[in-house]
Amino acid sequence: MDRSGGLELRQLRCLVAIVDEGSFTDAAIALGVSQAAVSRTLASLERALGVRLLRRTSREVAPTATGLRVVAQARRVLGEAEALVEAATSGHTVLRVGYAWSALGRHTAAFQRRWAQAHPGTVELRLVRVNSATAGLAEGACDLAVVRRPLEERRFDSAIVGLERRLCALAGDDPLAGRRSVRLADLEGRTILVDRRTGTTTAELWPPDARPRTEDTHDVDDWLTVISSGRCVGMTAEATAHQYPRPGIVYRPVRDAEPVAVRLAWCRDDAHPATQAAIELLTSLYRNG
Repeated sequence: MDRSGGLELRQLRCLVAIVDEGSFTDAAIALGVSQAAVSRTLASLERALGVRLLRRTSREVAPTATGLRVVAQARRVLGEAEALVEAATSGHTVLRVGYAWSALGRHTAAFQRRWAQAHPGTVELRLVRVNSATAGLAEGACDLAVVRRPLEERRFDSAIVGLERRLCALAGDDPLAGRRSVRLADLEGRTILVDRRTGTTTAELWPPDARPRTEDTHDVDDWLTVISSGRCVGMTAEATAHQYPRPGIVYRPVRDAEPVAVRLAWCRDDAHPATQAAIELLTSLYRNG
């Protein structure tokens, strides 16, 4: 039998209040209702579930074994309900900016600090790392996303806020590590470690008759670990070098590779009110940086 249809959040709040306060009287005070209302609400919850949740004596109120499980689940449900209300009613007081690997590189800290100075107590900035093709935008994890390749779906819009050099990541003892820069041709015959979901590196960067081998990865930490072993090399946007300096890894500019465009993307039909302000600040940081 499906008993969940009669459940209400007020019933769960009542149950949790009784357990937390230790009595019906104190629960009524905490909830701002009468003791009789607390009793009726608990009784309706027990009828809806078909189980007894509390054991009542003259001196105490204690959860039954089933009640302990229900209380634990009720706390989770109430927490999720509060989070839902906050997201729906206060969403525009928080700007969530998603990124997959390297956020904004050397501009990350300046972006956070200048945003806080320009929007004190109004729109809080939060950076969210989501390793997906849309950096969390499609998943609803962010309001804006930092991406370094175009998003093809029409539901998304984007603006280029800056350009970054393309770098080669090498093990510190790699023969190319001693050079000040490298060329694409220097990587022929090597294995390039790539993230096909979020990365900017593909074999198409090289001529058809001179393309290197590629190997897949899905996480920046794994990418760095494999490269430091010397088994593979990597190519990445300049931001990665600033975000992930690591002993045993060197980054060298690839002087004949096109720069990487840094885009700020958003949902076309549901743009956050602070979108334009974020675009302007990031464009300024990249232009003057």
